[in-house]
Amino acid sequence: MRLNELLGTEFPIIQGGMANIATGEFAAACSNAGALGMIATGGWDGDRLRTEIRRAKELTDKPFGVNLMLMSPFADDIARVILEEGVKVVTTGAGNPGKYIPAWKEAGIKVMPVVAAAVLAKRLKRYGVDAFIAEGTESGGHVGEMTTMALVPQVIDAVSVPVIAAGGIADGRQLAAAYALGAIGAQVGTCLLASRECPIHENYKQAILKAKDSDTVVTGRSIGGPVRVLKNKMSRTYLELEKRNATLEELETVTLGGLRRAVLEGDVETGSVMTGQVAGMLHEIKPVRQIFAELVAGGDARIRELAETV
Repeated sequence: MRLNELLGTEFPIIQGGMANIATGEFAAACSNAGALGMIATGGWDGDRLRTEIRRAKELTDKPFGVNLMLMSPFADDIARVILEEGVKVVTTGAGNPGKYIPAWKEAGIKVMPVVAAAVLAKRLKRYGVDAFIAEGTESGGHVGEMTTMALVPQVIDAVSVPVIAAGGIADGRQLAAAYALGAIGAQVGTCLLASRECPIHENYKQAILKAKDSDTVVTGRSIGGPVRVLKNKMSRTYLELEKRNATLEELETVTLGGLRRAVLEGDVETGSVMTGQVAGMLHEIKPVRQIFAELVAGGDARIRELAETV
């Protein structure tokens, strides 16, 4: 089974839940383009989420979902709005969604937790989730420590439900590799930053296009909250503070509001430019439809090429 069969989409691809970026409008654009669009709740409360869900419904009649970051102080409120607004798919991250799953499942919602380690998938499988998204450290934003190559097969071996690969997937070769590992599809985020529809500042997009393969770094390991970002003045300052064992308060003065500044104001020097390691593979701005179609066509072509060499 491929992911598109599970979700009722054209392509076996989920648009990643990117805080301050994945609005209702962007999710609808990705759904209309054939993938599963996702609204990222980030720091929103339930009222803001309700507005974004209704905006997405105005713009698409295709399936879309909501990503709930469980560390949010509004998690209970958001979980309730998801039910009230008839959302069809939920992905979760940064915690255990167990207390919400029974009500979601009773409402017919597909639940797919994002996991960064097989041990977490083992803990969550008893809740009857529909699939897991195994996200490797190559991804942008909040990350774990395991690479996608190592993580995906271990999660697959640990559970009996489908697994979706995420982290480090920007072209057909990587999608084919995800299939080879046993995944049924992919969740992508970084490659969508270089899309026409992505609602980030032009400076952010240009910074992504200029990035080389080694231009990302992980901050926040010292406080147990690793985040992959583009190297800039902010990240250098942050890492220097971490070396000096700075306090959490000192570190927060560097990052507070950083993602919003990068996304909305185009501050790519002191802002938090979250992106994955595949940023170095992105060289032009494309429509999301083209990005999805090229991913899938490239993956299928690579699989055929491999079959011919056997």
